[in-house]
Amino acid sequence: MLELKNKKVLVVGLGKSGLNYMGLLALAICVQSSLSGQGTTPTKKPQTVIIRVPFVGCESDGQVGPLKAPRGVNKVVRISAQDAQKLAFYQAEEGFGILAPRGWYCFGTYGSNGSSLYISPEPIKSADVFSTEWQGFAGPVIQLSNSDGDTSGRFEVASIIAKIFPAHMDFVRDVIAEGIEPASSFPTLSYPKDKLTYLSKEIVEYQTPGGTEGLGTESKLKVNSKPINGVAILFGEEHSLLQLSMRLPPESDNLTRFIIQQVEREIAAFERSQR
Repeated sequence: MLELKNKKVLVVGLGKSGLNYMGLLALAICVQSSLSGQGTTPTKKPQTVIIRVPFVGCESDGQVGPLKAPRGVNKVVRISAQDAQKLAFYQAEEGFGILAPRGWYCFGTYGSNGSSLYISPEPIKSADVFSTEWQGFAGPVIQLSNSDGDTSGRFEVASIIAKIFPAHMDFVRDVIAEGIEPASSFPTLSYPKDKLTYLSKEIVEYQTPGGTEGLGTESKLKVNSKPINGVAILFGEEHSLLQLSMRLPPESDNLTRFIIQQVEREIAAFERSQR
């Protein structure tokens, strides 16, 4: 008779090796029985799969006038099937695309310095985006901006490099040496309340807390009580900058991680295509 955790198992007609085997088997049965008796149910995480989400083309306006929304194919992403139902892939004629909640509005801008894509649950007025008096988005919004390092966008690139990319300060010194902007335009002091996560010397994920200025407000997003999440990425030989600034409503907070990771994948794919 073998007793394990108050469970008795009768073993008959087995040799020494058989007894060892049956003992292990009995232990497994008892542990399973004990767990079942406690009524515990294993928590299942949503399984990440390769799945397609709808493509949404965005109208845009800029240096050579209005551009129609492009047509595209559904985007393949790595995400759980449940979360995929909440997302679409938005893109304007110029610039990179991005995942965002389905059913939102979008509008893009472009020029010699780069491009920006705005996605919001509220209609976006192009007159506001181009106005010098408009103070920015007060509510939920996603902004993805690309600043070209070999055009007038180099000033925006140098400004962000000075704050969070110390390994690339040569770029800032070269911009200052042009004599167009003084060194005071590129302070090296970063925002003390921002939470920075360095994935490499060229990729920094960040969070700007609610109620504070930070990387998140180096955009069209106004300060409010909610945090701004995003990522800043240097890419290309000329050190262009892609910056995501995002403030989602509470019911969509769980999508933040997926959106940031997809931006990082888009840049990685772009870099591979340029080699």
